[in-house]
Amino acid sequence: MNFTVESDVGLKRSENEDRVAFCERLDNYKLAILADGMGGHNAGDVASEMAITALQRAFMQVDAAALLTEEKRQQWLETVISQINEDIYHYSLSHEGCKGMGTTLIAVIIDQANCTIAHIGDSRVYHFTEEDGRLITRDHSYVNVLVDNGEISEEEAQHHPKKNFILRALGTELTIQADFYSMELQEDSYLLICSDGLSDKLSLYEMAALITLPLALQKKGKKLVQLANELGGEDNISLILLTLKDKEV
Repeated sequence: MNFTVESDVGLKRSENEDRVAFCERLDNYKLAILADGMGGHNAGDVASEMAITALQRAFMQVDAAALLTEEKRQQWLETVISQINEDIYHYSLSHEGCKGMGTTLIAVIIDQANCTIAHIGDSRVYHFTEEDGRLITRDHSYVNVLVDNGEISEEEAQHHPKKNFILRALGTELTIQADFYSMELQEDSYLLICSDGLSDKLSLYEMAALITLPLALQKKGKKLVQLANELGGEDNISLILLTLKDKEV
């Protein structure tokens, strides 16, 4: 597997509250994680750092038997994410400067070509082939509730003033429920995990156009960040881009 990781503070923020990591075990199970600390809340970087560090540590230590099947991987993620949520929540209550902190979370366990995805918040996972691209996750956002209720259209949601108001975040309440997705990567496809600093600036078409360019994977990742900054860069921009291709170009 070929992958690249990028995280950029953007042009308007003084601190980067995003955290991102990719790790691989000796038995070849892999974990891609992205957490976007909640902007406008205290200590978003603390929440995202706690989430990434705890999940990465748990993944590297868990017995392989817990990762053997899609069902087992989902069960393990549910258990670990629930514990991490409690830890962040209690930490926020006991540290004055951290009250109200929270973070989005994307966690993807990769077993060869099989991906088990856990999702909380408005960070996203996309899947691209040479022919098309699609959004895998669905934001836990106020505007998506309006869309589901038929009050606004998908197009109106893209420009709604409360577009970035999320309804679910890790660490803001005592309990949390992640959404789960499963998919299989094809040999010539790409998985993009990103924070809203990227997805708010680039359309699906613009992402696909860059990702399918005849460039090294690392250059594709850097160009995605560069374009998001050129289009305003108001937020932190983070991504993991991966493919089963051994080589690019």
